[in-house]
Amino acid sequence: MPGPAMKWVAYTDGACAPSNPGPSGWGAVIIAPGEGGETDHYGFIGPGTNQIAELTAALEGLARVPAGAAVELVSDSQYVLKGLTEWRAGWERKGWRNSKGEPVANLALWKRLFAVADGRKVSVRWVRGHNGDRCNEKADALANRALLLKAGSEV
Repeated sequence: MPGPAMKWVAYTDGACAPSNPGPSGWGAVIIAPGEGGETDHYGFIGPGTNQIAELTAALEGLARVPAGAAVELVSDSQYVLKGLTEWRAGWERKGWRNSKGEPVANLALWKRLFAVADGRKVSVRWVRGHNGDRCNEKADALANRALLLKAGSEV
């Protein structure tokens, strides 16, 4: 029988409604290793896009994991996960330009996310959104709760 997980897990999701762009929020479910428990976090961003909401969710989720820790970032956002794992090196090599030669969108957020990720041992896992994964569904619900509150505060 396998023992308790030895790394943190951060499930993150962003929401933008009733339109994109529009009001946006983020949600994160953080699971500590071993018997450390599960905590919920969310916040209202303000005007934004789905991409901004997803990036902010990943940034906020990872920031709640201790520096130096191993953490699995779980998201339904290919944009976030591919940016962290596949696109970054090319962007840096090309002076923060994408494959079309255009400036990378949301660059300030990407740089903040990279800085937080670089301080941890991050692995990533994609899950299909709205497909019954309990913690992904919970992160989505938290992001949508942030939209309803529009308070700008975090829990």
